[in-house]
Amino acid sequence: MIKRFSLLSLVIIGVACQSEQPKRYQGLVADSAMVVCAHPVASRIGIDIMRKGGNAVDAAVAVQLALTVAFPEAGNIGGGGFMVLREPNGKTAALDFREKAPMRAYRDMYLDSAGNVIDKLSTKGALACGVPGSVDGMVEMHATYGKLPWKDLVQPAIDLALKGIALTRREAENLNHAQKNLIKYNSVAPEFLMGEWKEGDTLKWTDLGHTLERIRDEGRKGFYEGKTADDIVAEMKRSHGILTHDDLKNYHSQWVEPISGNYKGYTIISMPPPSSGGITLLQLLKSIEPYPVADWGHNSAKTIHVYTEAERRSFADRAVHLGDPRFHEIPTGTLISDRYITERMSTFDPDKATPSMQVREGSLTPEHPETTHISIVDKDGMAVSVTTTLNDWFGNYVVVAGSGFFLNNEMDDFSMKPGVPNSYGVTGGLKNEIQPGKTMLSSMTPTIVTKNDSLVMVVGSPGGPRIITAVFQVVVNVVDFKLGMQEAVDAKRVHSQWLPDAIFQEAGAIHPRDSARLSTMGHSVKKLDDLDRGLSFIGRVDGILVLPNRKLEGGADHKRGDDSAAGY
Repeated sequence: MIKRFSLLSLVIIGVACQSEQPKRYQGLVADSAMVVCAHPVASRIGIDIMRKGGNAVDAAVAVQLALTVAFPEAGNIGGGGFMVLREPNGKTAALDFREKAPMRAYRDMYLDSAGNVIDKLSTKGALACGVPGSVDGMVEMHATYGKLPWKDLVQPAIDLALKGIALTRREAENLNHAQKNLIKYNSVAPEFLMGEWKEGDTLKWTDLGHTLERIRDEGRKGFYEGKTADDIVAEMKRSHGILTHDDLKNYHSQWVEPISGNYKGYTIISMPPPSSGGITLLQLLKSIEPYPVADWGHNSAKTIHVYTEAERRSFADRAVHLGDPRFHEIPTGTLISDRYITERMSTFDPDKATPSMQVREGSLTPEHPETTHISIVDKDGMAVSVTTTLNDWFGNYVVVAGSGFFLNNEMDDFSMKPGVPNSYGVTGGLKNEIQPGKTMLSSMTPTIVTKNDSLVMVVGSPGGPRIITAVFQVVVNVVDFKLGMQEAVDAKRVHSQWLPDAIFQEAGAIHPRDSARLSTMGHSVKKLDDLDRGLSFIGRVDGILVLPNRKLEGGADHKRGDDSAAGY
């Protein structure tokens, strides 16, 4: 029987308020530590971990696992992601635990005999699944930086799964919308998810709870070997997937050097390839740096025009030059150099749009998209920015029978065929073609901002390619428009990505006067739902801002989701 209880009873610590009129520093303010993520229960768990002596990495592990239960649309152990970290002494690190192509994958696996992309083959069902990296990533980050025992970080998620969690209105609606796909793409029906759901209904994840117990007791082996691995491979065999025991056993996350650059006196620290997020974010910021956007006004025609022209050029570069650096040389230094950016923007006309078909990649010298983001700062000043993903809502819709979690559909982030857009409308090139063991290109942009060697901001977002433009606009909102974190997150956003050749806006983001001006400049201004399956928002940014008095302000994207800030 479905039990009902109020979600509010679980939220012990403050949640960012929902005033329609933003006020300076209106987000939750804390003295010592802060967690901002996609669900209030997970935020509370992260704070509880830090109250018990855990650091920001401990909290990140516990929050990620809790989101597997509380936010199954994107929280996951069946997907992957990236982490950017800054220690209190200023040392930085980045962890790539993104999914990889199975060893039986091959370039044209989603094409028919005529060379055309087969609809939904790379987005739905078992064949869309890359090798999951989330569990290995959490084990690795904890082994390197964690303080509390591993079992203490996993247990809260086990308790949530076995005792059940109340659904929010959005979560109930999402599960109801998923019913047809759950029936269609599962070889064994996930009965515990079936039915008509309402806000307040309690959902128990019994099989997932037992999977988490194996991860608690056996660490990495509790997922990549034994029963869980057997269940995943059995699912593949029933559903014509290609992931094997060897793929799972041989997966390993990788520490990499973060990418960094400067913007108006601030240092931007973000994720390098195989994420495109860091390079593209730095390109965007450097491209607009010479222009007085603060004087032009937030979301004015002139401001949006320069944003869009920068985005055309950066996303064109993304399509051609970026991929997995273990398979292709990526000219990172050139792409974010001042000289290169100046050359790319030399054709910018302040009064006229450049048609995207006239924009090519630069000449070089020798993502209902769902991802979820977590921003954390602990009492010692360690900052963690983690973005994880299943790719689409509920990944490929396959729930692993016997283990109770969703698998990803990350194979769609490869270029199925050069020049053909993926499910997010993003066009890719040869450097992102499918190869065995290769990591697919990502838009995830976990980011940390500093100034004069002091922490300023931790920020990130879900949303496919809109991740990059959402994070970009929030950084500009804080740096240029002097907004607090909550109002920077709340502010209406726009998006452009080279192809399709258009500016997409959240409802009310662009004043009709400015929209008309953009049209006369040659831009096509469209509603956001013209881009992606009826979605009405660009990203779900969760960020933390260090205030002048050194307190922490959490900016939770509660208007676009159930996101919550918690702190002490």
